[in-house]
Amino acid sequence: MKPRETTSSAAAASAGPALPDEPGASAASARVRRFSRGERWVHRATAVLMGLCVVTAACLYVPQLAELVGRRALVVVVHEWSGLLLPVPVLVGLASRAFRADLRLLNRFGPHDRVWLRAALRRDARPASRPAGKFNAGQKTYAAWIAGATLVMLGTGLLMWFTHLTPLVWRTSATFVHDWLALTIGIVLAGHIGMALADPEARRGMRTGAVGREWAEREHSLWRP
Repeated sequence: MKPRETTSSAAAASAGPALPDEPGASAASARVRRFSRGERWVHRATAVLMGLCVVTAACLYVPQLAELVGRRALVVVVHEWSGLLLPVPVLVGLASRAFRADLRLLNRFGPHDRVWLRAALRRDARPASRPAGKFNAGQKTYAAWIAGATLVMLGTGLLMWFTHLTPLVWRTSATFVHDWLALTIGIVLAGHIGMALADPEARRGMRTGAVGREWAEREHSLWRP
């Protein structure tokens, strides 16, 4: 028997009930609620701001793009303000009970997550070898890493922006960390987008809020919506 992931009552409520089947629909085609409208808007707004940060950073650091785009002062302003606004969608999303419940799930690692990670390292793609709750270990790791990286980028960016408030050695160190971490974020985001492109049902869940029950049972066997 497969172990069940334990969640709080709020987390269970965030998953939502199964959506009513269409007339004549089979059990395999039934859909279940995965994300609320508020959660989807938090993801979209964050994605837009992160995209602006990455694109403007590329335009500032790649000479060919800088020449193509021009208007460096405007690009700098867009980059700075999109970076400053990046935490805002998450902070606003905290007003949503469903969003807070999912944050708690993302912040919890259990024994089944270690099993999932070992299977991923072995490149074992069998669903049975990768037990997962509403979020798998890869998604939890990515969420934790990108949250920490965003805070570091925000802090180092502020040190670079308010140059008159900090000594030169601070600004030099902040620039070094900011630049190399930006490159790392770009690589990780490319991997995140690649994983999303490889899983149409996961993309549909983020786009519409619902996923197929068959997919949920296969990819997230410990999740009980």
